[in-house]
Amino acid sequence: MPPYISPHGPRFKPQLNIAGYPLKSLRSVGISASAFGIVAGGTVIYLLEGLPRVQNDILKNIPLIGSYWIHPEKPASDIVCVSIRGCGSAIQVAAC
Repeated sequence: MPPYISPHGPRFKPQLNIAGYPLKSLRSVGISASAFGIVAGGTVIYLLEGLPRVQNDILKNIPLIGSYWIHPEKPASDIVCVSIRGCGSAIQVAAC
């Protein structure tokens, strides 16, 4: 600011800034950065969805869709092992 301010001239106010960048120019950069972060985070969650740690710590805690990843445990008596053997055109199915 100059040392003398004329009462007849325009009124200047210093702009708000962060590290010398005015807030008006940082707004568009912030919107782009937040959109990129949301897409990148969604991609990471999508790729790591199959890991039990991600399911238990992150996905089950989402309010509306968290119940999708909650599966009741099956008792050992309900697990069935089926062995399929193929001999040419004949297929034999045997329980383990």
